[in-house]
Amino acid sequence: MPGATGTCVVCWRGPAPIDSPFPMPIKRSIWAVLALIHLAVLAALLGWVATETQPVMMPGLKLAQDEKLRCVSYAPFHRPGQTPFDEKLIIPRRQIEEDLRALSVITGCVRIYSTDNGLDQVPEVARGLGLKVLLGAWIGYGQKKNAIELERALTLANVYRDTVRALIVGNEVLLRRERTAAEMRVLLDSVRAKSPVPITYADVWEYWLKNADLAAHVDFVTVHILPFWEDDPVNIERALTHVAEVREKTGAVFAGKSVLIGETGWPGAGLQRGESLPSKVNQARYIREFVHRAHALGWDYNLIEAIDQPWKRALEGTVGGHWGMLDADTLQTKFPLSGLISERESIAVPLIGTGIGALLALLLTFTRRAKTAVRQPMRIAALALTGATAGLIAVLHAEHAQLAYASLTDWTALGAVALAALAACAALTHWSGNPLVAADLAWQRIRNAGLRFDATDLLSALRGFFLFAAAVAALLLLVTPRYRDFPSLLYLTPATIYGVIGWLRGNGFSRTERICAALIAVCAVGRWLFEPANPQAIGWLLTSLALALPALVRRRHGEYGFATG
Repeated sequence: MPGATGTCVVCWRGPAPIDSPFPMPIKRSIWAVLALIHLAVLAALLGWVATETQPVMMPGLKLAQDEKLRCVSYAPFHRPGQTPFDEKLIIPRRQIEEDLRALSVITGCVRIYSTDNGLDQVPEVARGLGLKVLLGAWIGYGQKKNAIELERALTLANVYRDTVRALIVGNEVLLRRERTAAEMRVLLDSVRAKSPVPITYADVWEYWLKNADLAAHVDFVTVHILPFWEDDPVNIERALTHVAEVREKTGAVFAGKSVLIGETGWPGAGLQRGESLPSKVNQARYIREFVHRAHALGWDYNLIEAIDQPWKRALEGTVGGHWGMLDADTLQTKFPLSGLISERESIAVPLIGTGIGALLALLLTFTRRAKTAVRQPMRIAALALTGATAGLIAVLHAEHAQLAYASLTDWTALGAVALAALAACAALTHWSGNPLVAADLAWQRIRNAGLRFDATDLLSALRGFFLFAAAVAALLLLVTPRYRDFPSLLYLTPATIYGVIGWLRGNGFSRTERICAALIAVCAVGRWLFEPANPQAIGWLLTSLALALPALVRRRHGEYGFATG
């Protein structure tokens, strides 16, 4: 049906001129919807941020005078570029001294997992600081490397027998399936015959129960109890109950042996697993409640871990790098052991981002040369709210990137998506309300024009980019979900913009865009079905559907571009 200028909207295949065929009431409608959507998202995000600043009252940890944490896992790989996978890396003695001096304030013991990469210096440094050491020998696939590890560990145990509490032969070897239980029995017997200190083997509690006969080959049993990593993740509300139940069960099964809880803790940031939410508040609560319970019941334990380990993000996602009690950069405690605690100290930075986003959107709006007709109050309000929301999301995403991004690839690829979202906001300020075209047509027009393009071209091209990038992210989340964060913040700005535009002006999608949209929707629903009550999974589902559905709902358009069927 002809529009106001006689152009057939149904047959429209290219970007309209600035004088759009859509009458002003229709323009006001789309800007009104954009304004309302962004107002709702902005209010929800600010409300969430505000709640994070609220101090939380929880039981404080009251230790007796001079009483400290029994033991904490120590790995020195917390400085930029340090990783145990670098075989040439030797941690400087000065760094180990600095780390252990900071830890000596809160604990009387450290657990190490290997003697490689300079960790053989730990017992000597620990002796000078009055610390005890749970000395680990790493056991893996390589028999030659295993032999070197064991020989070095036995030598250290003999030299520093006054410092080394015990020798831990292997860590979660059965869990990783790098050695069989029969092989471990032989190995443990061999080491036990030579060791001047007690020996043990460490694994998750389920594998100890499956291989209970190993207890006869060690001096005591070392079990890992990590409520967050259970196959059925445990809520922080009942995490200590779960630990107590497992500790009681293992104590009963291995009644003739002492039991050491070799690893327990809670992550301070990252992917939520079922009901298990990583956060600073939850981490503080778990440590306080666990230590109080352990000291009251006389449990022997080791907390994981001493210092945040950024390198673990490449293996275990964001959560892997945030189990530490000390910050990786400052070596200061991340939370107090008593008193109030809040997730964030202030709302100032998010508010500044919100204000800057709104201001930049308005500046871009009023610098363009356009007719007064496209500068209606509703349009201005919509753009200001879009800018404010994008500014807030940019700040929150930058905070997440600091916690989560583990490599140059992460910063390059995911940073490109974040910058593209801001570019879409900028293009929106110069958009007159014309329907968008398919991304391939937009790129063709850009090339033909020698990179001279209008806002419709840029919005169209970016839409194709977002759909492709989100499809890749959604597929990876479905196929390998265990260690991947939900990238909701990364795609929330494109979803709020293109969700509205695509629904009210939904035409011009190419076949490739529709395929990407279908992949996003299917994968997001599939990922959500694994954890239907997980708020992070729900957030990703809603973000994905907002971005994808407009491309999937085929509609014919009425007189002014609205769906009529």
